[in-house]
Amino acid sequence: MIDKSTDDAVKPFAGLSPDVVLDAAASLGFEGDGRLFALNSYENRVYQMGHPDGTLVLKFYRPGRWSDAQIAEEHAFTAELAAAEMAVAAPISLDGRTLFRFQDFRFAVFPWMRGRAPELDAPDARAMLGRSLARIHRIGRVRPFRTRERLSVERLGVGSVEQILASGLLPETVEESYLSATEALLDRIEQVFEEAGDVRQLRIHGDCHMGNLLWNEQGPVFVDLDDCMMGPAIQDLWMLLSGSAAEQQSQWKALLEGYEQFGEFDFRELRLVEPLRALRMMHHAAWIASRWSDPAFPRAFPWFGGTRYWEGHINDLLEQAATIDDPPLLAG
Repeated sequence: MIDKSTDDAVKPFAGLSPDVVLDAAASLGFEGDGRLFALNSYENRVYQMGHPDGTLVLKFYRPGRWSDAQIAEEHAFTAELAAAEMAVAAPISLDGRTLFRFQDFRFAVFPWMRGRAPELDAPDARAMLGRSLARIHRIGRVRPFRTRERLSVERLGVGSVEQILASGLLPETVEESYLSATEALLDRIEQVFEEAGDVRQLRIHGDCHMGNLLWNEQGPVFVDLDDCMMGPAIQDLWMLLSGSAAEQQSQWKALLEGYEQFGEFDFRELRLVEPLRALRMMHHAAWIASRWSDPAFPRAFPWFGGTRYWEGHINDLLEQAATIDDPPLLAG
């Protein structure tokens, strides 16, 4: 007999054929018009489906990643944002439900959100984005998540190192260097978090980067809250900054100008930007390693796992450790 939990880990979406996707939609009364396109998504499986009354998006959740309760909190938060007239992709509710099952899969249905890739260098674009994020955070402060993850050094940092070591993908030749670099980096990250003090945790988007943003005539559209969590507000802001120290400072000024029109920002959180960047670097590597048995990941990340990759990753972590001591947003 095949162990279903093991099978899900190795091929989590085995059996999710286009016919199954269409049948899942039809089970809710959504008949496709023959158009079905797989959208770019590694963690889950997402499809755009043509429908006589408009295009729909079907999201099939990776087995074992989130509990039903955690998905329900994601959906409830998204619904709160939509009710406040925020441009977000909120799941369609049928008979009071937003999470459905078909065969072995859990899925949700969303309306198609139109938009283009954001151009944040356009006049007032970052200020507009800052206003939108401040509105999201105002709603995020109303109540906490009960079951969703909480941003922590333990989960994103220590847990990532443990995942890497357990994966068997770290070559023995670089293991000592990796452990030395991550131990020193985590010590510094924890120190900075302690120095920042008890910053407020609220419901946040959690993964607010350019790939999770669209732009329409009204402004930003937030299309994916799959990683929403409890965390500091700065987590939803720092990933929108890039470039040289001067460029990041200019971008931050515009973003903050918009943010402060709808919310107050705790400037202690600026000290967390580079530690959060370091945690994301560590977590990204651990995420790929933890998904390596899924055939989609070796195809998507063929460069991952070799000695050259790990040497580069370790060098990046060492450089990031130095940046923590000289963060661009606090320069000058």
